[in-house]
Amino acid sequence: MEFGDNDEPLETRLVQVRGEVQGIGYREACVRRAHALGVTGWVRNRMDGSVDAMVQGSSEQLAEMCAWLSEGMSAALVDRLEVTEVLPPFARFEHFERLPTL
Repeated sequence: MEFGDNDEPLETRLVQVRGEVQGIGYREACVRRAHALGVTGWVRNRMDGSVDAMVQGSSEQLAEMCAWLSEGMSAALVDRLEVTEVLPPFARFEHFERLPTL
């Protein structure tokens, strides 16, 4: 397992957010929340109307980020959150960014 600057284990999750989450500023709000939490990775829209996020940080940071992805934006109507653990080795992200639609 990789370690962060403060020796906390670094974890990575791929999160698929299903529901009404496009066209409401969800990705931009996600970027702001990730920056506030110190989470790195990326977020992007998918052609099927869902949103994918690759999030990386401590287990506590990821728990807070997943909670926000599920309920943190009042304009979003999240039906389901699918969280997949990404096992090491994995690339270390330097920041959190919005990617183009896949």
